[in-house]
Amino acid sequence: MTNHEAERSLSETQTLASCIDEPERARRKAAIDYARGSVRFEGFVLSPEVEEINRRFIDGELTGDEHVAAIAATVLRGSA
Repeated sequence: MTNHEAERSLSETQTLASCIDEPERARRKAAIDYARGSVRFEGFVLSPEVEEINRRFIDGELTGDEHVAAIAATVLRGSA
C-alpha cells in the first residue's frame, strides 16, 4: 500500500465513522452483543483480536462487509 492509498483509506474510515449516528451505533452494538452471547452459550469466548474488530465495527470504522472479512481472516489465521 502506498502512502497515498493509506491516507485515502484513513480518510475513508474517518468519514464512515463520522457518518453513523447513535441509533446505528446502538444497532451494531446490540448485534455484536447478541452474537457474543450466542458464542458464549456454545461454550466459546471471543479473542481480544475479534473483540477489537467488533469495537471497530460498532464505532463505524468498518462496514458490515469489512467486519465479516476481518473476522473471517482472523479465524482462518487461527487467532479467533
